Amino acid sequence: MGRKVSGAREMTEDSGQYAFGNIRQVGTVEQIVENVIDLVRKRSLKVGDKLPSERQLCELTGVSRPVLREALKALQMMNIIDIRQGSGAFVKSLEPEDITEHLDIVFHLDSSLYRDLYEARRVLESAIAGMAASKIDDDELEEIGNICTAAQTADEDAFLELDLKLHEMIMKASGNRVIPVFMQTINRLSRLLRKQSNAKVNIRKQSIRDHEMIVDALRKRSPEDASRAMENHIANVEKAFLSGEEAVP
Repeated sequence: MGRKVSGAREMTEDSGQYAFGNIRQVGTVEQIVENVIDLVRKRSLKVGDKLPSERQLCELTGVSRPVLREALKALQMMNIIDIRQGSGAFVKSLEPEDITEHLDIVFHLDSSLYRDLYEARRVLESAIAGMAASKIDDDELEEIGNICTAAQTADEDAFLELDLKLHEMIMKASGNRVIPVFMQTINRLSRLLRKQSNAKVNIRKQSIRDHEMIVDALRKRSPEDASRAMENHIANVEKAFLSGEEAVP
């Protein structure tokens, strides 16, 4: 690990801030995230506390602004901080599940991981959709159709749960009991991205259209069409997310 920052000043709670004297100079996104989470765990940071400016954090950690911003983005996706345009970054949550749930993956969170995640989803979920098309029953089709209908009027929180439920139902319809084991980690990672990207109405509408195409292929019992529709859906999301456009995974 890195060394202690010499001269890092203590910020007192009396001034409404917190101590940063124990932050370490580091060189990676993972280590910055780990340091901030450690401060949260020790209650050096409290809900509503504002983090130092980017310039101050760069000086404290000894990293460049691009590296720091990747770390802040990871913390935001974990729901630990809230980045407010023009105001700075603030501690949003101290809930244990928010701090610990994604530690196994967030320490490796970077742009290449996003691409790896979407690649894994394209390969696995397109195959799952194809398997489901040949095995899905009428009751499952009806439930998936109801999910699509409910999603049309859902707010962003409800839409997230419906989106997850739809993909889960397709996985269940594949009839394979091992696939859920492999999809567990992927779904956990994907949920982070969904939290980040499902707030836009236009994005949700695009995902609804994609989902309807998947369901149409399932109704036709066409493995090829179902697989292609799922692959196209995930590819659309990947392109929009990585280009900074609006999209819902």
